[in-house]
Amino acid sequence: MSAPRTAVILAAGQGKRLREVVEGYPKGFLALGARPIVEESLLRLLAQGIEEVVIVTGYAASHYETLARRYPGRVRTVHNERFAVSGSMYSLYRAREAVTGSFLLLESDLVYEPRALGALLDQPAEDALLLSGPTGAGDEVFVETAGGCLVAMSKDRSRLGPGVAGELVGISRISAGLFTLMQRIAAAAFTRSLAFDYETDCLVTAARERPIACTLLPDLLWGEIDDPAHLRRAREQLYPRIRQLDAALGIAPCGQ
Repeated sequence: MSAPRTAVILAAGQGKRLREVVEGYPKGFLALGARPIVEESLLRLLAQGIEEVVIVTGYAASHYETLARRYPGRVRTVHNERFAVSGSMYSLYRAREAVTGSFLLLESDLVYEPRALGALLDQPAEDALLLSGPTGAGDEVFVETAGGCLVAMSKDRSRLGPGVAGELVGISRISAGLFTLMQRIAAAAFTRSLAFDYETDCLVTAARERPIACTLLPDLLWGEIDDPAHLRRAREQLYPRIRQLDAALGIAPCGQ
């Protein structure tokens, strides 16, 4: 089974908890180094053999459109015009005509070390979620598994059973078959509300019909930047170490 050659980055969110920091531009354009974090993510994807990246935009979409013009033939955008009233699954649903076959799915506000991508690209299962060990970052999504496959997710660990395997990183491998199933589940949910998330809502529902493997990297360096505390952790604890790992692979070297 060939590894995905396409990635989808969900980038429609408004970043309300970081509004004082990102007023006027999207969270993915936070810069911890010389480039926005979303561009650093893009460079990691290209270095791993990803050939095309689809970015689903919403709030302050023009920033992503400018970024796409800098990478002609490699990056294109799809706009979620209902970003203010919809959840992350609606953004992914908007990309349904832009992707064929399997793809990596990422969120725009992540900082992570390069091996996160390799762990999923080398995964023998066609559908897989990436998990880490405990981060203590706050706002974690805990993942319960059975037999190495997804059972449930929740930010409230007490709502899960004893099989909690780790924390959801926000990087996933999605096959064409799983995406078709997710679209069917989402279309039914959208008749009630567009506020439907791809992970805790759609993937958990899909896992009742189709096995979704969970790949654990206990010591993975990563962080999601949703609020000022996350930003401090990323800037002070994670990014200096991740930048060294990037530079060792020739990805986004320091000062460039």
